[in-house]
Amino acid sequence: MKRALITGITGQDGAYLARLLLDKGYRVYGLVPRRSHPVYDGLDYLGVRPRVELLDGDVTDQASLIRAMEAAQPDEVYNLAAQSYVGTSWRQPALTAQTTGMGALNLLEAMRLICPEARYYQASTSEMYGLIREPVQNELTPFHPRSPYGVSKLFAHWITVNYRESYGLFACCGIAFNHESPLRGREFVTRKVSDAAARIKLGRARELRLGRLDPRRDWGYAGDYVEGMWRMLQRDEPRDYVLATGVTHSVRDLCEVAFTHVGLDFRDHVVDDPALHRPAEVDELTGDPRKAREELGWQARTGFAELVRMMVDADLERVRAEGRTDPLPRK
Repeated sequence: MKRALITGITGQDGAYLARLLLDKGYRVYGLVPRRSHPVYDGLDYLGVRPRVELLDGDVTDQASLIRAMEAAQPDEVYNLAAQSYVGTSWRQPALTAQTTGMGALNLLEAMRLICPEARYYQASTSEMYGLIREPVQNELTPFHPRSPYGVSKLFAHWITVNYRESYGLFACCGIAFNHESPLRGREFVTRKVSDAAARIKLGRARELRLGRLDPRRDWGYAGDYVEGMWRMLQRDEPRDYVLATGVTHSVRDLCEVAFTHVGLDFRDHVVDDPALHRPAEVDELTGDPRKAREELGWQARTGFAELVRMMVDADLERVRAEGRTDPLPRK
């Protein structure tokens, strides 16, 4: 039985990855920071919480990482922990750098000391490209991050490459473009839109205030993307891969699909609020997933409209049954 340690297991990707690994027969350990009361909604939603072994630890506290490595003795380590919201990174840049950037270094160093034969996955991001130099981004496209989050992720990406080249660790970076699900936090634009569409349809709200509607993103389904993460660590040699659909849609497209799904016209409810515009915006990101398709046999299976409708349906169920702050229904 293989053993895997997942940081960020209470987040969207952590929950989907835990389910995938458990279904493959892994013994799964999850690192849980105790800064505040942990929220296990995602693990409960997917019905996997009882099967995961949770360990206290924080990527900003290397001693706790060493203890977690000793307890789990993992064959595979997946670093999904981060302060991952771009907007918050402008308000809390130092916290973002410590958690998202230095956290990866702390984890790599703990792995090097305790279980150097383990395989390591670093969750890199398309936000590292930022001010794009090429219309479609691949593994060789230059990086130019446009937020403290993107800069922090770039440090984590390059320190992973450095540890691979310097210490011979089996360490891979997955440059994942935007991937969403019903487990996405409400601070992200996709969940803002799906949640608002559900609430407005059910008479719980009247309008949705957003920043700019023109930025375009390559949106996929998180449940598809975690399979790509796993496949990277099954290769004979460690390499970095872009995980993307190769197709972009604007925030306006997102609103149109979501509101149309519930029989509404988004133009009657969505307001462009200048107060929500970011200091620096990334206008468009489009990933080239050819390398992942050719070498990993991976490709995104869930289309954009299907993903948005899935999220709206989940929020309709949530709003009807539980109310805004109650736990997610089991699914």
